[in-house]
Amino acid sequence: MKKFITAALVSGALFASSAQAAQDGEYLPYVGMDYTYSDANAKFERPHYNSGSVNVGTMYNRFFGTELFYQLSDSHKIRHGLDKAKTSFQAYGLDIYGYLPFGCYGTFTLLGGLGVGEYTFRKDFSFAKKQRDHGIGWRASLGAMYNIDEHWGLRFLARYVNFNQIEDLDHMMEYSAGIRYTF
Repeated sequence: MKKFITAALVSGALFASSAQAAQDGEYLPYVGMDYTYSDANAKFERPHYNSGSVNVGTMYNRFFGTELFYQLSDSHKIRHGLDKAKTSFQAYGLDIYGYLPFGCYGTFTLLGGLGVGEYTFRKDFSFAKKQRDHGIGWRASLGAMYNIDEHWGLRFLARYVNFNQIEDLDHMMEYSAGIRYTF
């Protein structure tokens, strides 16, 4: 029920904001794909993940936008004594971005973002049952975007994720590179 209410609130906010932006003539929706390398800081280990993410967003004007994302990682193998384990995660959420365009045509853009995501970590043990732990991840991003033309762009980000209520995990650094298609 909590997820349904959150999704309804986010959808309503995006719809209301997009209706106002469409009247101003600056509404630019986009889709994108990213490769992300994640370096997590856990209690007994230092897992590294490679992941892919899909995102849908919009730029309401040259300086502000929002983005919904879904991210899925590969497995990181760890050893606890004789027991072997694999960990992985998936996440979804919302980011708000601020843009600072440079150049006559805004070809190069610096960006910063704040967001929130729901992270679910999965641990598969060889001698014990599987475990899942989920919680909120607060996200802060800095990066750059290079617009190849009016539709295609490349984006590079560094992101800090601070976890809340996820056992044995404190924070994670992510580095991502991706491509965007603007409609």
